[in-house]
Amino acid sequence: MSVQFGRWHFAGEPVDPEYLRRAGCLLEPYGPHGEGSYAKGSVGILFGAFHTTKESVREIQPHVTSTQRVIAWDGRLDNREELIAQLRDSVSIESTDALIVAAAFERWNIRCFAKLAGDWALSIWDAKDRALLLAKDPIGTRPLYYALDRQQITWSTTLDPLVLLSPKPLVLDPEYLAGWLSAFPATHLTPYAGIHSVPPSCFVLVRPAQCSTTRYWNFDPQNIIRYRTDAGYEEHWLDLFRSAVRRRLRSSVPVLAELSGGMDSSSIVCMADAIVDQGLAGTSRLDTVSYYSESEPNWDERPYFTKVEQGRGRSGCHIHIASAGQSAFEFDRDRFAPTPNCRSHATRSHGQFAALLSSQGNRVLLSGIGGDEVMGGVPTPAPELADLLARGRCGSLARQLTAWALAKRRPWVHILADVAREFCPQALARLPEHLRPARWLDPDFVRKNGAALSGYRSRLKLFGALPSFQQSSNTLEALSRQLGCTQLSSDPPCEVRYPYLDRDLLEFMFAIPREQIVRPNERRSLMRRSLRHLVPEEILNRRRKAFIAQGPLVAISAALPEFTGMRHNLELSRLHLVDVEGLLGALRDAGRGLERSPALLMRAILLERWLRHLSHWGVLDASTPEFAFINEPALGTPLRPTDKLLS
Repeated sequence: MSVQFGRWHFAGEPVDPEYLRRAGCLLEPYGPHGEGSYAKGSVGILFGAFHTTKESVREIQPHVTSTQRVIAWDGRLDNREELIAQLRDSVSIESTDALIVAAAFERWNIRCFAKLAGDWALSIWDAKDRALLLAKDPIGTRPLYYALDRQQITWSTTLDPLVLLSPKPLVLDPEYLAGWLSAFPATHLTPYAGIHSVPPSCFVLVRPAQCSTTRYWNFDPQNIIRYRTDAGYEEHWLDLFRSAVRRRLRSSVPVLAELSGGMDSSSIVCMADAIVDQGLAGTSRLDTVSYYSESEPNWDERPYFTKVEQGRGRSGCHIHIASAGQSAFEFDRDRFAPTPNCRSHATRSHGQFAALLSSQGNRVLLSGIGGDEVMGGVPTPAPELADLLARGRCGSLARQLTAWALAKRRPWVHILADVAREFCPQALARLPEHLRPARWLDPDFVRKNGAALSGYRSRLKLFGALPSFQQSSNTLEALSRQLGCTQLSSDPPCEVRYPYLDRDLLEFMFAIPREQIVRPNERRSLMRRSLRHLVPEEILNRRRKAFIAQGPLVAISAALPEFTGMRHNLELSRLHLVDVEGLLGALRDAGRGLERSPALLMRAILLERWLRHLSHWGVLDASTPEFAFINEPALGTPLRPTDKLLS
């Protein structure tokens, strides 16, 4: 995962070389394989290379086209062959991804973005038009941030230079903090007011005195896939899953895969092994890493991941996760953490993981994130029944209500009421308990940030796209928010890839009937049926994995004495985010096992520690104890992605 950085002065003055040098020093840990630069007139651009494919070694970036456009590309292009066939007059099979993308933009301009399959973020400086384009892939797997004022725009794939080299102290964004204390912040936000993130599936166009955000692609609700038999869906899904994994095995060095023993990671490993054995992978070897804990009575994954290891004929690395206690919330004072999601690098498990990457030469990590959410890991009948209700299919609705009532052991009228509630305005429908703001938050903070604290929930619409499509879109948007909180790894660098978030696979899942994905007493129905000859039966038929329970409670209990002693000096209180007595009461309840949302308490404790970390680094405006000035109008406040759609 390479990195890029740039600055453009609108008035025409050149970018300070010393400023670029300092920015380059901050990029260096993320791009250890060499750097490139472009400086001309009022624009300066830096690129730090991190090679993960054989083609990337030959890239020279930033790339300057024949029309003097300057392109910085961080990504993996999954449909290289398809694009090469369409652009054969200007590229070849030997061309790098960056050259192919440059040729695509020269041919199709901004409409090329929708044609780029894979994980990517790119910037394009057009000196002739005096315009800058910043764009990201539809899922948002790669970060790209920018800070904009009346004099200049600065952009980067890591927050470090935007924050540490800011010409003035920064102010925190309350909506981001509200999202962090609930279901993750919106994708266009960062913790800092005035520093924005390019949303997934969007491009930001910047000209002097002008900034707009436009969505260039979206899932098509009219895309419907229907087969006569289950076998048709199973064969199609298996082909797409094989393609999703194969695309992410394109690597010049051995690939590392997480192997938890659950269905998501086990399926990726089993499919990857089959692809490697057939000689169809871009890598020569697949390694695995598994985590386990002896302190969690209901979380022993070893019998399951060792079953997969027996099938593949070799063991991977096993890392024991001890009870973290206070170390779960530590921030290294000597290493800047731009977001509250940047954990300590001093933990034993992280040290083992870093040593593993270095010893095996791994630069790519396969993750199972997205599988549970997209493939039917949550066995809810709501999407299927909502479709039947919206389309007025009363007979099918009655039959499926009966089947689900028996499977759930609930009266069918209660299930129907839950489904109907999804169509009601929020003023009439009471929020589900897991979406309600935590009881220990400051009431005024809750009132001002209700949308973020409720997970940006929206009701289903009876007309238009099927309700199941609407819910799938909402689920993917929530996943994009989660990915948006993930920061680049630099110790050592590692590129994370997500097979379950492959665009082609997601389009298929959005287009098939919901009853193929989940059935009464059959969660992940399609996935299980499709993988029955590839994944061990013990994995396919295991019960849903238990969530970790003891670890968070131990960590919360360890933090309680400190928070009690600092009750009058908490940063969370100074910023009017929490009710101190309510927070302390929730911490005490968690220690007794009575708190229903320990994960949110963990985030609150982590946020408190992070706020102190920012104070240590002196990046915040100490004269602004509250969020007094963050809504002051400024040039370039980004539009919401839905404000404009490229037709």
